[in-house]
Amino acid sequence: MADARRGSPHTVIIGAGPAGLTAAYELGKHGLPVTVIEGDAMVGGISRTAEREGWRFDIGGHRFFTKVPEVEALWHEILPDEDFLMRPRMSRIFYDGKFYDYPLKARNALGNLGIIEAIRCVLSYVWARIRPPKNEDDYESWLVARFGWRLYRKFFKTYTEKVWGVPVSDMPSDWAAQRVKTLSLSNAIVNALLPRRNQKDITSLIEEFQYPKFGPGLMWETARDKVLAAGGTIVMEEKVTKVHHADGRATGVTTVVTGGYGAGAGAPESSRHDIGAEKFYPADEIISSMAFSSLLLAMDPPVPPGVEKAAGALKYRDFITVALVVPESAGFPDNWIYIHDPSVKVGRIQNFGSWSPYLIKEGRTCLGLELFVNVGDEYWTMPDDELIELGKRELEHLGLVQAAGVERGFVVRMPKAYPYYDKHYKANVDVLRGWLLANAPNVHPVGRNGMFKYNNQDHSMLTAILTAQNIATGSTHDVWEVNVEEDYHEQKAVPASGRTASAPAA
Repeated sequence: MADARRGSPHTVIIGAGPAGLTAAYELGKHGLPVTVIEGDAMVGGISRTAEREGWRFDIGGHRFFTKVPEVEALWHEILPDEDFLMRPRMSRIFYDGKFYDYPLKARNALGNLGIIEAIRCVLSYVWARIRPPKNEDDYESWLVARFGWRLYRKFFKTYTEKVWGVPVSDMPSDWAAQRVKTLSLSNAIVNALLPRRNQKDITSLIEEFQYPKFGPGLMWETARDKVLAAGGTIVMEEKVTKVHHADGRATGVTTVVTGGYGAGAGAPESSRHDIGAEKFYPADEIISSMAFSSLLLAMDPPVPPGVEKAAGALKYRDFITVALVVPESAGFPDNWIYIHDPSVKVGRIQNFGSWSPYLIKEGRTCLGLELFVNVGDEYWTMPDDELIELGKRELEHLGLVQAAGVERGFVVRMPKAYPYYDKHYKANVDVLRGWLLANAPNVHPVGRNGMFKYNNQDHSMLTAILTAQNIATGSTHDVWEVNVEEDYHEQKAVPASGRTASAPAA
């Protein structure tokens, strides 16, 4: 319906993460009314900053670096400059009891491997360059063709299979363009052996990044307040269960109240409802950052069986953070360490004190152990106290912290943290997009889960900015063209320095 007060189209936004709040903020700048509906009690989605007993920690880890000028400007429009820190970027790989620089440096990597194994790895690499796998459609073959079998098994296989829970050979090579772009082990070796060689075009990763001093949640808590100040409504703890459509357009959404906030901020007290109550929100436009599959399955009337099947085939990977408070001396300078050791469940460990001193307390730091899981599996259903004990044991097993040195622990679960690209995901996404365009073109998917596209935070925000412009100004941006695969977002060109662009993240 049109907003009676302003005579403007009303937009319902599903989800109060980076994409949803960005869309709401941008529409508010155009004077358009918005209602944001969030199923959780916190804003920020996976970019939130969880807080427990005064400790603040990320869900994942979010470096604020972007090549998108509109996003850079928006960050500083939402937060004042004094709320940003410039932080050094440091990550390492922990494998076989040793730390490897990330991105890989030839001297460090070859030194840790030892001369005999280093020679074997180099020979394996050379052989892969001479005789690469004939078919590089799967991720394993793509990696082997560029690293050889020995380096692939050491620096890619274990961690990648921890993250995704499936053999690397079952994953399509689409992952390569996003997470492991312009690999160049040969450049690293040449630079190590011939450091005076005048090479100008080697790509490296950024060495520092911006970071909100109280974590990324500060950005989205502030964005929430600005949306409210502009006259928007934000509804917390209500889950969208139906997206109504008729005559080729969506008409509104039905929600169920899941928590005590009822109608949420910006809504009158009289509109609050009890837990379990259903509510209807009419809409002229709908921007959705809810999981793309869930959006299609919520359509009322329901989508045809073929579309329902395609939606059900999209898969996600879920995520647990076990945050452990330890003495500050037990921390490390890295933002995070990739754990390639196959004997432990943890895939990555963050030191939140290395992100910001405002996240920790004097004399102590907080380590975030990240477990990549599936909803309903043994780890997802494991009680918090058992997950904390598991974390203690694994820290001690890795030789990083004695279990007795852990003072306190907290657990945060995040469902649908990462879209999973199987070999059929593109076809399934195309089916959903096609149905939506034909039957509800005023429903606009945005963000990582909303589009089932493994976007980073900045690209998720860009999809929301462009969608808001389409609604507010009648522009015709194609948000599906926003794609991290075109250029890995943390890369920059630097003079030769012995670094390589190899990026063994999942």
